[in-house]
Amino acid sequence: MVPDLLTFIDRSPTPYHAVAEGVARLSAAGFEPVSESELWDFGPGKCGYVVRGDGSLAAFQVGMNSPARAGFRILGAHTDSPNLRLKPDPDVSAHGYRQMAVEPYGGVLLHTWLDRDLSLAGRVVAQTADGIQTFLIDFARPLLRIPNLAIHLFREIREKGVKLDPQKHMVPVVGLEETPPIRDLLATELRAQGIAKVSPKQLLSFDLMLYDTQPSGVIGSRGEFISAPRLDNLASSHAVLASLIRAQTQAPAPFTRVVVLYDHEEVGSRSAQGAAGTFLIDMLERIASGYKGGEPQAMARAASQSEMISVDMAHAVHPNYADRHESGHHPIVGRGPVIKVNANQSYATDAETAGAFSALCRSQNVEPQHFVTRSDLACGSTIGPITAAQTGIRTVDVGNPMLAMHSCREMAGSEDVAPMIDVLTAFFAGP
Repeated sequence: MVPDLLTFIDRSPTPYHAVAEGVARLSAAGFEPVSESELWDFGPGKCGYVVRGDGSLAAFQVGMNSPARAGFRILGAHTDSPNLRLKPDPDVSAHGYRQMAVEPYGGVLLHTWLDRDLSLAGRVVAQTADGIQTFLIDFARPLLRIPNLAIHLFREIREKGVKLDPQKHMVPVVGLEETPPIRDLLATELRAQGIAKVSPKQLLSFDLMLYDTQPSGVIGSRGEFISAPRLDNLASSHAVLASLIRAQTQAPAPFTRVVVLYDHEEVGSRSAQGAAGTFLIDMLERIASGYKGGEPQAMARAASQSEMISVDMAHAVHPNYADRHESGHHPIVGRGPVIKVNANQSYATDAETAGAFSALCRSQNVEPQHFVTRSDLACGSTIGPITAAQTGIRTVDVGNPMLAMHSCREMAGSEDVAPMIDVLTAFFAGP
């Protein structure tokens, strides 16, 4: 599964591309598109998917029994990763260079973006003869760079370290001052790739993101590690999609299988397509009420019998900073899935949901690891508590261990990919 994961990541430089890749895989497996604007009336075995806002994707296989009687089994992850995004009017000319103004998205480790060959991808909205249309674009080649300051001009870096101002120091260079502005570059690229024949004046707006052009790879003396961008959280998105597609080919389940991949988790999930929005609850309610004409109080009944696993990458113990980890809770890369716990509900895990996941792991001959943040450090969060609060569905937070989370390029274990997919597939298998 590792080569397939690397392919998935490299085809997904943005949340929009991750959703497009997910749709392609679901379509190949027989899942059909479903519109949110149409009436839903699904029977047993129906396999469908819904896209909201281009960056969020949900897919489902309706169970053999109604959700009111058998509930849902849900896997959740997110498609977005911390990065640098173009501002609406990004063209900057300074001292003979053409640059592009960017804004940090999420908790970016800014220094990791320096001295890398970067490209640009995202979506573009244009006024065409057929109306307003949205196009995906990926320049797919080195285009920008944020150069470090030479040590000869900053010798105090040895004592003071790098302190980057995101407004002044993170403006990438795209060329010399004769370089065309962004809308000219976009129109030229859209034409060159055969995506759309539009002029710069037809381009209305865009959501464009920088990404590292170095391909994902396997490293280590025995290939123990994965080196890739966006492992948090495309590795989990890949795992939940692979689990649903694999489970769909097996025996039908009494419950309804659901996967949801959200955008905007890295900035709090507060959007129409984020976990704090209505995307998941809308879909669950419509499947529950639309099953064979519906049943009374279907969603509330379904929620009481449902389970969810929130899958988001976990912190492995760092060999150079082991003191930053809670004693006795040192997840190790290559040792399998991690159950994440926080007493203050930054994670949704409790004893019952942790126990159920542990039993799932052991059914696949996998021993789970555990993570808890030190009491004197702030704990990150996930989609787990948000969706649990909105739906009333029991949830556990888990993830594979990794290093360099939120770096431009991250690191995880190649031996952790298959076990997580096996455990998640077992979750969809039942009982």
